[in-house]
Amino acid sequence: MARKTAIYPDAGNPNSKGANITYPTLGLSGEAGEVAEKVKKVIRDKGGQFDDDTRAAICKELGDVLWYVAQIASELNLDLSNVAQGNLDKLADRAKRGKIKGNGDDR
Repeated sequence: MARKTAIYPDAGNPNSKGANITYPTLGLSGEAGEVAEKVKKVIRDKGGQFDDDTRAAICKELGDVLWYVAQIASELNLDLSNVAQGNLDKLADRAKRGKIKGNGDDR
C-alpha cells in the first residue's frame, strides 16, 4: 500500500543505481529525528509528561517512520512482516539466553 504513494527517483526500479534506496533511507533518518525532537521537547518543556496532543503528534511522525521503513523493505524486495517477525524471534532468543543487554548484533 505504501508503494502506491511513493514518488521519488527510481522508486521501485530494480535497476536503480542507488536513488531508490538512498531517498527512503534519508527520509527515515529525518522522520526518526522528528520523533526524537518531539520527545526531547516533552522532557524540556513538559517535565517528561506526554499529553494527548503530543502523543497524537508523535503518532503521526511514527506513521512517517513506518512508511519509510516499508519503502526500504520494498526496494530491497523484503517482506516487512518477515522483517518484523525476524526481529521478534531474534529478541526472544536473546531473552531466552539472557543476552538482551550488551552490544553487538551476534550476541
